[in-house]
Amino acid sequence: MTNKINGIIVLDKPKGKTSHDMVYFMRRLTGIKKIGHTGTLDPDATGVLPMCIGNATRAADMLTLSDKRYRAKFVLGITTDTQDTSGSVIEKRAVNASDAEITDAINSFVGEYEQIPPMYSAVKQNGKKLYELARAGKTVERKARLVNIKSIDIIKVGAECEIDVLCSKGTYIRTLCADIGEKLGCGAAVSELRRTMTGAFSTDESYTCSELERLAAEERLSDAVISVDMMFPDYEQIRLTENQTRSVCNGVIMTYHKPDGLYRVYDNNGRFICIGRIKDEKIKTEKSFWM
Repeated sequence: MTNKINGIIVLDKPKGKTSHDMVYFMRRLTGIKKIGHTGTLDPDATGVLPMCIGNATRAADMLTLSDKRYRAKFVLGITTDTQDTSGSVIEKRAVNASDAEITDAINSFVGEYEQIPPMYSAVKQNGKKLYELARAGKTVERKARLVNIKSIDIIKVGAECEIDVLCSKGTYIRTLCADIGEKLGCGAAVSELRRTMTGAFSTDESYTCSELERLAAEERLSDAVISVDMMFPDYEQIRLTENQTRSVCNGVIMTYHKPDGLYRVYDNNGRFICIGRIKDEKIKTEKSFWM
């Protein structure tokens, strides 16, 4: 039964496991090789990691582009090589900022800002992942990237702060917290990080490894599968006739009277078949899922 799965299972990644560890776990659990995750989580981080299975892997790049939400705790007065407390301590400094000054520093990062990716990250430079270079004892210049911190809810301030962050793709929360620490003149390192949302998926839909193992043992793993079209809840639906379905599946660019944009396209039987793009009243397949 598991070899027919096409969809998403939202995994609650445990601490101490890499995102690739979770791909291997899902392959062993389902017996399916065609599985990918939708955005790397640090080994020490936990939380929402959607796993795309079967033809859902075709949409993984689109989900990676989605906004994400994190709950983070960070300690002031310490700087490490990994920007979290699992790394080697580079420097310790006194924390002289008041709670009001800490609050102002945190809030100052709301909006767009140029963020330099950390050395311990999966960003590639000249064909090498930065963390591979960092493990070899190398540090290289990295280009800053524009990220968007859409909101920060401050849960706690003090020697250890806690924040809830909604941000754009490509944002490193470890780096955000380190940058807050540098603005305060004392440094900071993440002590706990949990992703609570990515795109349309949150912890409400997530399953732990043990929960998935139990469902698999009971032959009910399909209960955890979310259909791939649910990755795109903001796209309007289009229902095709039988002839239109045949045309779309044969790669024909046909006339369709709708405003320009992306749509969830369903065949004449109500089966999701693709993401279609309409431009100048012509519909073209953007991502196909009918196979």
